[in-house]
Amino acid sequence: MGEKIKIGISIGDVNGIGLEIIIKALADSRIYDYCTPVVYGHTKVASFYRRTTTIEDLNFFVINSPADTRKEHRKPNMINCWDEDVKIEPGVANSEVGKYAFKSLERATADLIAGHIDALVTAPINKDTIQSEQFNFPGHTEYLQERCGAADSLMFLVSDTLKVGVVTGHIPLAKVAESITIPKIVAKLKLMDASLKTDFWIRKPKIAVLGLNPHAGDNGLIGTEEQTIITPAIEEARNNNILAFGPYAADGFFANGTYLQFDAVLAMYHDQGLIPFKHIAFESGVNFTAGLNFVRTSPDHGTAYDIAGKNQASEVSFREAMFTAMHIVKRRREGLELQENPLAFTKLSRDRD
Repeated sequence: MGEKIKIGISIGDVNGIGLEIIIKALADSRIYDYCTPVVYGHTKVASFYRRTTTIEDLNFFVINSPADTRKEHRKPNMINCWDEDVKIEPGVANSEVGKYAFKSLERATADLIAGHIDALVTAPINKDTIQSEQFNFPGHTEYLQERCGAADSLMFLVSDTLKVGVVTGHIPLAKVAESITIPKIVAKLKLMDASLKTDFWIRKPKIAVLGLNPHAGDNGLIGTEEQTIITPAIEEARNNNILAFGPYAADGFFANGTYLQFDAVLAMYHDQGLIPFKHIAFESGVNFTAGLNFVRTSPDHGTAYDIAGKNQASEVSFREAMFTAMHIVKRRREGLELQENPLAFTKLSRDRD
């Protein structure tokens, strides 16, 4: 059996549910059959949250770097990312703990870029309290894109039944219309198409594109973006051999199940895509950053301050994020093997023609 995939885990907001869901996911010993988890945080903070759960026998093996992990240990590894004590106040948003969310993310990202871990799973941050001179980004996606050096990336929400990407991410709704352009839509469609083929092994993906306005503009009666921007972008994508269709009115598209006819959906803005996604696949949904040369996933929820420290948080989405990261790492590796040995295609292919 080959080396297990090393999954780095950043702990997110110390006062949120991040460590609770991490601990609950890692308490299931079956996870160690598939990966070697490396958590970036501090054992004292982890111990605090373990005591808030009913889990008694989960202990972290403290290491200095991912190279120190041991094959025989069926327990999680912890890299202590700071030395000082942290005042933990579950459910309280403050910039003091925000800096520890960044310390965890910064150290994990450095190891990811250096190749010391194979993928990164990020627990939820508070996008306000993490802000500093070192972190001036709307969220994880934008930070990781810059650290990766990628020209673009795609916020891609994925589950077994639905995959949704967005053209515009963490921006005010008032700026959405002016931010949508033909080149931007085409670029996102290219990223989505490439990810579906490389990361999910869908050989000829069909992508639905949503309109911006109610009823997809009603032939220009309620807005012209569909006619002047979105439709031309779809046509350009199709000229680039991308099977894109639309634009579709978002409400009916999800309500009548049309999304089931497609491999993925490109929404124009954050809530247009994420509201139906979270309704349809809340616990099983995973946030994946497509377009980067490394693999990053996260659970499809936030810090959940209202239940932090109360042993009420579900680890299901976090566990799914871990397995999704593992699957994508394996598919990318197998894809590289196929390039070197095309005859192996018959054995490894899982396309969905």
